[in-house]
Amino acid sequence: MKPSESAHRLAEMINKAIADGKVTNLEYDRIMMLADEDGHHDAQEKNLLAHLQELIASGTVKRVAE
Repeated sequence: MKPSESAHRLAEMINKAIADGKVTNLEYDRIMMLADEDGHHDAQEKNLLAHLQELIASGTVKRVAE
């Protein structure tokens, strides 16, 4: 199955957060809104979100105010 367009954009946003080592609250909110945009989380979106959560939980990616 071909990944959705929102999955591609979600991957870009998450990869940026990983490269930066941080995600602002605004970026995090945008990531979550994008994931919910079509009302359906496909497998790739679920994996991307889970990976981001793991990185935040481990401290690899920090959530920052701005």
